[in-house]
Amino acid sequence: MNTNAASTQRNTRQRRQQIIDTLLQQGSVLVGELVERHHVSAVTIRADLNHLEARGLAVRTRGGATLLRSPPPEHPLHEKDAIHLTRKDAIGARAAQLVNAGANILIDSGSTTRMLARHLLGRHDITVMTNGLNIAWELATAAGITLRLTGGLLHQASLSLHGSQAEASLQSFSFDTLFLGVDGLDLQFGVTTHHEAEARLNQRMLERARRVVVLSDSSKFGKVSLHCIASLDQIHAIITDSGIPAETRESLQRLGIELVVVDAG
Repeated sequence: MNTNAASTQRNTRQRRQQIIDTLLQQGSVLVGELVERHHVSAVTIRADLNHLEARGLAVRTRGGATLLRSPPPEHPLHEKDAIHLTRKDAIGARAAQLVNAGANILIDSGSTTRMLARHLLGRHDITVMTNGLNIAWELATAAGITLRLTGGLLHQASLSLHGSQAEASLQSFSFDTLFLGVDGLDLQFGVTTHHEAEARLNQRMLERARRVVVLSDSSKFGKVSLHCIASLDQIHAIITDSGIPAETRESLQRLGIELVVVDAG
């Protein structure tokens, strides 16, 4: 793909993400308003809305579109811990197999990433940095693990730290692998989360890691939350369970993403 084509594709993806953000916030959009906001033609905006309708995210109306698929609800962490527990444990166990002695890893907050931390207990010569208080609690007494926290403001629903202090804390580090938790994973809109500040921090995390591995149980596929973390071309691997739809599995593999599917029993 030449440079101009790649730039056009990137601009299209970014504009469509911004349109879905607006749909999620407002519930509906008008072609004229989007033309003025994005400085493109009405033909281009109609093509964008047709694409969103084809993806099942919106339905076209006279002069615009309305939201069809609502974002998944944000559950407090103590509730998320009890959802799909067997799947998350199997995913966490498989992710732990990717961590070798001497590794420097970054673990995002979340209920699935917490299971990764739990399966690291008893391991030695590993450095972990995290923005998750639940992750830190799991690893606080692990003698063989050097633990760092990002610092920052606490988002109580997810027990995650975020904000400018958290983002700045990453700048002097380089990590072998980022293990990333998400609230939604969609073929068009990439990986998303409920909280804007967490999305910004996750984006800084991606910049500091040589490899990005998403940990997501299959219930997250096809879901779109309000704030985009990354497009799928920024993801190296995904660990999930056998509930992943066959079409999604094939599409991810065509994108060149390493897909690890665990048997959750």
